[in-house]
Amino acid sequence: MADPIRVAVAGHRGKVGSLLATALQADPGIEYVGGVGTGDDLAAFLKKTRPQALVDFTRPSVALHNALAAVAAGAAPVVGTSGIPADGIDKLEVACKEKGLGGIVAPNFAIGAVLMMYLAEIAAPHFDAAEIVEMHHAAKLDAPSGTALATAKRLAARRGDKPFAHKKVEKETLAGTRGGEEGNIAVHSIRLPGFVADQEVIFGLPGQTLTVAHRTTSREAYVPGVLLAIRRVTGEPRFYRGLDELLGLGSLP
Repeated sequence: MADPIRVAVAGHRGKVGSLLATALQADPGIEYVGGVGTGDDLAAFLKKTRPQALVDFTRPSVALHNALAAVAAGAAPVVGTSGIPADGIDKLEVACKEKGLGGIVAPNFAIGAVLMMYLAEIAAPHFDAAEIVEMHHAAKLDAPSGTALATAKRLAARRGDKPFAHKKVEKETLAGTRGGEEGNIAVHSIRLPGFVADQEVIFGLPGQTLTVAHRTTSREAYVPGVLLAIRRVTGEPRFYRGLDELLGLGSLP
């Protein structure tokens, strides 16, 4: 029987991080070596605990630093923090390759959310217009969510040289009512107590609409995806940009 995988969590006091810490402690294939948070000495923590993977659910302002520190210490980064710029992800991938480590940065670790995006991509060529509505808890720091932005970019790319139609109203009596725009897709963000992380992609054609939706009832939705990612990136030196790559949901023809 293989030895348990040594795993640490950055952001272990947060809502997602604390739940993951509990789940890691309960998994017989994982040895949870502890958590690190704001104000803690990350380098000293990594040197002392020597994890094989560092799971990060923190803030965009510190997540990249945490991940690069993990790589420098020989730990594969598993990053669920959204909002890291593209050049930062590029830098992390290069660092992982230089150290011979696996790693992943995913805007969403919920398997259902990844499948929602994949199914929306299948529908994209068949509809004239699309809009995205994402609904998150009131404390979420960024808008739109990383998942919504990634979805919009993927749908626009799927359309190729036939972009979606995006109806602009002649008179907008309340600024921002039509949402933000990415690839001719309106993106709307809702922040309210009671939500965890929901998203709908609504497609339209004359006389009909199609909605592809994912609902999250608790933050436990992230646990299966994170556990899958930990096992994969500690078992092979490959860098993944999203859970979809890890699940083998490649680009559609």
